[in-house]
Amino acid sequence: MPSDGLIAIAKPNIPVSIHRDYNIPTEANEASLLVFCSYSGNTEEPISGLYEAISKNLKITCIASGGEIEKLCKKNNLPFVKIPSGIQPRAATGYMFSALLKVLANSGATKDISAEILETSIKLEEINSLSEKEGKNLAKKIGKRIPIIYASDEFKALARIWKIKFNENSKIPAFHNYFPELNHNEMVGYTKKSKSFFVIILRSKNDHPKILKRMELTADIIKKSGAEVEFIEIKEGSKSFKIFSSLLLGDWTSYYLALENKTDPTPVELVESFKKLMA
Repeated sequence: MPSDGLIAIAKPNIPVSIHRDYNIPTEANEASLLVFCSYSGNTEEPISGLYEAISKNLKITCIASGGEIEKLCKKNNLPFVKIPSGIQPRAATGYMFSALLKVLANSGATKDISAEILETSIKLEEINSLSEKEGKNLAKKIGKRIPIIYASDEFKALARIWKIKFNENSKIPAFHNYFPELNHNEMVGYTKKSKSFFVIILRSKNDHPKILKRMELTADIIKKSGAEVEFIEIKEGSKSFKIFSSLLLGDWTSYYLALENKTDPTPVELVESFKKLMA
């Protein structure tokens, strides 16, 4: 899970920023804690940032399953959280999330909600079969169309991760945006016929009433363009259950969409080929 999703759950006590680039944030200083995350431990961007942070003698913690990041941590005697290896990075969301949450809790950046996470894992097991069925049905509806995922600002990280699941599991283009921003620009894209798209709106009953109204009105506009719209109700419960139950459905939907289109959902050959070109 991208760290913006963790911020949505954990409500940090101090400022937390997400940085996805080769360098470290310009605001990083001696009082900062820099947490470098990479499932493989060989991702270029965090490795580059880690070298810079080491050279500046900043406070560092790393999370990975091994790779170059683990080697650098051992060499420089840096705190390192090792998570299980041998699975696809996108299937390691729980490990990455829990490790990052514990690091932030131990540093005092957020409260420790480990008990809530354990409860969420139990509930996810209980709804897994139903989520699989819902995902399979949703995949059939999407068919050959391009998914576009919308959510409120509060849950925009969810929309982004759904988009990523369609990219990596289903091997298709997918896009995301959030309310109210999309009503100021992206909505105009539905002026002409848009039958190639399938719009998924992730909706919580706790979203702002004006946002809920925007969702309904936008859905009507999109339908008139010829695209189909499906509302997905975010389940009630703790913030972690809301987020992870939605991600579970996104996993099953993207998995079955790959099978619908006779695609192996596991490998990400383009990513691996691109890494070799970069090397």
